[in-house]
Amino acid sequence: MNDFFRTVRDFILDYLPKQRCFSENTIKSYRTVLNLFVEYLRTEKRLSIEQISFSIIDRGLVIEFLDWLESSRNCSVSSRNHRLMALRSFFEYAGIADCTQVALHLDIKDVPVKNAPGRIVEFLTETALEVLLKQPNVNKPTGLRNQFFMVLMYDTAARCGELLNMRVGNLQINTKHPSAYLYGKGDKPRSVPLLNKTVEHCNRYLQMFHPEPHPDDYLFYTVIHGTRHQMSADCVARFMKKYGDIAREDCLEMPPRIHPHQLRHTRAIHYYRDGMPLVLVAEQLGHASTETTKIYAYADTEMKRAAMEKADSNRNLSPSAAPIWQDNDEMILKLSGLK
Repeated sequence: MNDFFRTVRDFILDYLPKQRCFSENTIKSYRTVLNLFVEYLRTEKRLSIEQISFSIIDRGLVIEFLDWLESSRNCSVSSRNHRLMALRSFFEYAGIADCTQVALHLDIKDVPVKNAPGRIVEFLTETALEVLLKQPNVNKPTGLRNQFFMVLMYDTAARCGELLNMRVGNLQINTKHPSAYLYGKGDKPRSVPLLNKTVEHCNRYLQMFHPEPHPDDYLFYTVIHGTRHQMSADCVARFMKKYGDIAREDCLEMPPRIHPHQLRHTRAIHYYRDGMPLVLVAEQLGHASTETTKIYAYADTEMKRAAMEKADSNRNLSPSAAPIWQDNDEMILKLSGLK
């Protein structure tokens, strides 16, 4: 095994899981990028496995790989930038593991990211949210479950996967300050307070789906052939699409496409409108940096409109008297310097 693949092995099997404590999904994404890089070298550069080494890699080769991702793999600009970040991390590790690769790391570190189009944050108006949450038939077990899932997702601003991974023991509702414990990216835990209304929904749900609660049981599950299984993201996407399609018939404010992440976006927008500082919104959402959270400040057109209207009201924009040169040909000619 040459130096390149030995470093790849140590990076994926030792450095990421043991030293950085990254989650399996994060490690999988790094492995995917490195596999793509090797595929590019083998198929486009016609290199054998034995020929792939650090000695043939430079800044220009990495840029060619990134361009190939866009042109041949139809990657978006954001995906291209994500793969560049993964390669930067790998070559940084290579420089740490072997000082002779530091120059290569510094060279690739200077490969610029591309400017991506601004992200469009899809969220629901308060009216649309209210209509959506009323769609499930709570007289049926699945309707009760689906409604509670959406209520909890909105109240906690959780990612869909975070709720699906929740255990019964992650809910603390019989306390003075009810809360839910979520595990975000990299298995980072955070505690999110729950509204009293959410606690009411929670109690009804637990009575039906967890009458004898066990802390380690998945909070949300489906039953297949008499056996409980963790509820899937596809299941959530299906019932939300169905409720959105039905709600759209009565609510013109309902977006054309409803998906789970919209509830997280909606809660974040509402936090921001209610005056919660971005640093606290970031903490509530489990963002590592407020830079990510700023998309909600940029997306909130209602607050922008209110600010613009306030600014306009401070300037007297009411129609004023007609200018003195109106219908005065002689004065217009003088003012324009012709006389």
